[in-house]
Amino acid sequence: MKFDFDAVLDRRGTGSLKWDFPVLKLNAPGALPLWVADMDFAAPPAVCEAVARRAAHGAFGYPSDSASVREAAAGWLRTRFGWDVHPGEFSYAPGIVTALYACVRAFTKPGDGVVIQTPVYPPFFPAVEASGRWLVRNPLRFENGRWMMDFDDLRRRVDDRVKMLLLCSPHNPVGRVWTEEELRRLAEICLERNLIVVSDEIHGDLVFRGFRHIPFATLGPDIAARTITLIAPSKTFNVAGLAASLAVAGDRALREGFRKEFRDFGWELPNVFGLVAMEAAYRDGGPWLEALLVYLEEGADLLRKFFDERLAPLRFFKPEGTYLGLVDGRGLGLAPARWKEFLLREAGVYLNDGAMFGPETEGFARLNFACPHSVLREAAGRIGRALGGIR
Repeated sequence: MKFDFDAVLDRRGTGSLKWDFPVLKLNAPGALPLWVADMDFAAPPAVCEAVARRAAHGAFGYPSDSASVREAAAGWLRTRFGWDVHPGEFSYAPGIVTALYACVRAFTKPGDGVVIQTPVYPPFFPAVEASGRWLVRNPLRFENGRWMMDFDDLRRRVDDRVKMLLLCSPHNPVGRVWTEEELRRLAEICLERNLIVVSDEIHGDLVFRGFRHIPFATLGPDIAARTITLIAPSKTFNVAGLAASLAVAGDRALREGFRKEFRDFGWELPNVFGLVAMEAAYRDGGPWLEALLVYLEEGADLLRKFFDERLAPLRFFKPEGTYLGLVDGRGLGLAPARWKEFLLREAGVYLNDGAMFGPETEGFARLNFACPHSVLREAAGRIGRALGGIR
């Protein structure tokens, strides 16, 4: 099947956070929004058609826990990753961020330590600190243009007070798809130090040629017994607004603890349309995803070439996975606030400021390239014209 990712989908006036925020909050109505992890593509036809059929029914009462949704998710994991998950091992959540909070609160106590590997997706920070836990940073190392885990540092930081590690795999914002060797070294430390692992694998489907996503829980029964894996169709199929995600836990105690946390704050029933979209995506979305991955990688290559040839001293790092690439602006020698203003006010593009992910990426910006290539060319051209004004 052929899918048209070049078509420009006008999202203005549709209540889109991605497009409304620069207008309503930043007074930058002309800025191209290339920030939040939200694609400017319509969801797969199979998903749109399934949601439309459900909407046409007209009754949107409380949903049942349909076995077909869990079976579709299990089939997806088996096909994509060779991971056999029993449908009963899935638990619902309205989103990955909510699930992160639930895991921290269900399986640690106030004052316990929770490890995060910075720079990282910003909600990891409050999921720990707003829950009254101790934030333990294990910074990634930036070596020769590639981010690496620092295992020696992790061993130094984990003592008896540390109970959990939040893993981002593939990693947002650095775009790493962790290798089996890296994951096994991490698993070894987690087993040695008796850590529960919450593995955010929301970008696991979005991996480019030459790389392979390995679900952390598949490394062996010992690590599976202490891992809760968080997945969702939201990034893969652009359905984040339908609020549907899944937690996978083969261990009964982890599974029941996760579910109890949601019951305790009054959330048990998923979104009707989220369930419909999830089932359609996981059952019929494969061909669309394969075409999308080709298009996304072409967009990343387009940007890398443009930056290399025309936008020095800026650098664009093509990720191994996700549709989010880091732009290194440190070569301009601008103060952090001036770097942000340069991109927004002078170049007319709105990217995520690197500092929001941690001090390791201060002077960087995160660029979302999940949009038509014509938009990427326009954004790169704007940056180039703005660079001409400060060189």
